Amino acid sequence: MCEEEKESFTDKMKDSYGRTIDYLRISVTDKCNLRCKYCMPEEGVPCVAHKDVLTLEEITRIAGVMAGMGLKKVRLTGGEPLVRKNITELLRQLHAIPGIEHLALTTNGVRLAEMLPELTEAGLDHVNISIDALDPAVFERVAGRAHLQEVLDGIAAAYAKGLKVKLNCVPVRELNPDEPLRLAGMAKERKIDVRFIELMPIGQGRQFTGIPTEELLRQMEEVYGKAEALPYDGEGPAQYYAFAGFAGRIGFISPISHKFCAECNRLRLTAEGRLKLCLYYKDGIDLRELLRNGAEDNQLQEAIAQALLQKPKEHAFGVKDRERTEQRRMNQIGG
Repeated sequence: MCEEEKESFTDKMKDSYGRTIDYLRISVTDKCNLRCKYCMPEEGVPCVAHKDVLTLEEITRIAGVMAGMGLKKVRLTGGEPLVRKNITELLRQLHAIPGIEHLALTTNGVRLAEMLPELTEAGLDHVNISIDALDPAVFERVAGRAHLQEVLDGIAAAYAKGLKVKLNCVPVRELNPDEPLRLAGMAKERKIDVRFIELMPIGQGRQFTGIPTEELLRQMEEVYGKAEALPYDGEGPAQYYAFAGFAGRIGFISPISHKFCAECNRLRLTAEGRLKLCLYYKDGIDLRELLRNGAEDNQLQEAIAQALLQKPKEHAFGVKDRERTEQRRMNQIGG
């Protein structure tokens, strides 16, 4: 592709509201080795057929095409990405793509410690680890599996390796209401970001009640003292706070109480190849069909650029609109 064409497509990585979209979250599988109650039922869900899941080569090609348009950051998600066969090889292929500056992973941490050496060798530089409780009984109640120690081992290994580590907790009133305070304490001794994500009413999440950011912050200030709001760091939707004596930061991701749609810079690619424009809406385009029907790179770029112009201004959680609302579970969409 000549330089003029490259520049013109880079310009097209803006949506119709002027937002620059340079971040792609790729769900590499809908399978998971936990059964978090707000995400997936205990009996599991029917898995996407193997033939319908994007191959490593297809994922790499899509990322390469988008990197030519201005994509800078890729995050691998699931389900649980570390149960995907050859995930290390995929990381290596993505790391080799010119233009991709950050390669991140969101994991439940169960397999992280054992796989970390090969993951970092392949180019991983950021890791977000989901952990909803430090009490073993509560962890098992939420996750459906007794794997807390494996997750803690993964956190320790990632921190010791020098990766940028963020911990994600979803506070749910019916499941882990007392755990956020304990988890926040993990940022006291280690330079780790501990973030609390408001429960989104998607899939299994509709059956539970999230705990709002203001309530959590008030509880934390009662225990840890006054919180200092930090300036926006340009990395994602979290609002971070500093507590006196803490090495790390406490963050809140509040899609329900505080919309951050105006700063949204991301798209999602599902395991079966659907490019989602917004987590809330089921709208998007089928890149797998284009790939398997022989589309050239410039045709893929044009389809993505056109789809990007349809990215909505904001989500509409709380509005009853089943015709356009995403009905699938988070493991099927990509967290």
